[in-house]
Amino acid sequence: MTSLPPLPELDPRRLETFRVVAQAGQVSGAARRLNLSQPAVTAQIRQLEAEVGRPLFTRHVTGVELTETGRLLLDYARRIRGLLEEAGERILGEGRVGGELRLGASTTAAAYILPPVFRTFLVDHRPAPLVLEVGNTEEVLLWVRAGRTPLALVEGLTRAPGLSLEPYLKDELVPVRAVRAPEPLAAVRTSADLSGVPLIWREPGSGTRAVVERALRRIRAPGDSDLVVGDTESIKSCVLLGLGIGFLSQWSIQREVARGTLEVIPLPDLTIPRTFSWVQAGGGTPGQAGGAFLRHALAHPPRLASAPRH
Repeated sequence: MTSLPPLPELDPRRLETFRVVAQAGQVSGAARRLNLSQPAVTAQIRQLEAEVGRPLFTRHVTGVELTETGRLLLDYARRIRGLLEEAGERILGEGRVGGELRLGASTTAAAYILPPVFRTFLVDHRPAPLVLEVGNTEEVLLWVRAGRTPLALVEGLTRAPGLSLEPYLKDELVPVRAVRAPEPLAAVRTSADLSGVPLIWREPGSGTRAVVERALRRIRAPGDSDLVVGDTESIKSCVLLGLGIGFLSQWSIQREVARGTLEVIPLPDLTIPRTFSWVQAGGGTPGQAGGAFLRHALAHPPRLASAPRH
């Protein structure tokens, strides 16, 4: 009987270095966070790749990007980090954090990302009180810069001057219409067709709007026939009434797609990815409660029940 090859023994220190590189998106940024030299960080990543037998990153001019194997390993690295921190908190008697937990969030993150994280966090932690302030992305960044909210979750940003960004979850903005949409909405088959139908936009300052505008800049800009609506649920209501096509996070439409009231429009020539990121003041700390929550969120990210695709 042929014996199976031995499983690789992964070094926890290299896993932690890998996790920091993945979150920073750069070897240089990770080296600063870890207080190591860039060659030392690169060596640890190469040793870990040798252990797993596959590349974990693809390298490009501006940084690194996870491979499929890297994305899989990152999930485990985050969980291991979270378990170690949880063990430390329990042993030191800090499992039930004190003080106020004040967070900021853009509207999509507040409605669809954070509630399941709150549910698991509050099993073992009881901050007093927990306060969540909700606004569009520009508003939330102002709150963080002013120190009003030490930690926030926003979408669509790759940089924010003076602030520290930590990528959290991948997302995709998908075009949606009512299942029984009227013509010409029902006839939309390609991105070029969007020029002849009304669209429903978020307000200026919204992270969702900024991402969609960039994606559609060669197709069309907001026009007189369009609607501007201030939150995701209102956009869904307008779409369900056949008033136009909306671009919504895949996180926000799961129930409607499952119920058969909204459908994702298959536009093979248009994909709009974005990322939810944690943001805090550069060099600042989110406090005891905020730090415990961030560690928990990174170790226990929510998952889509089923990802609506087009």
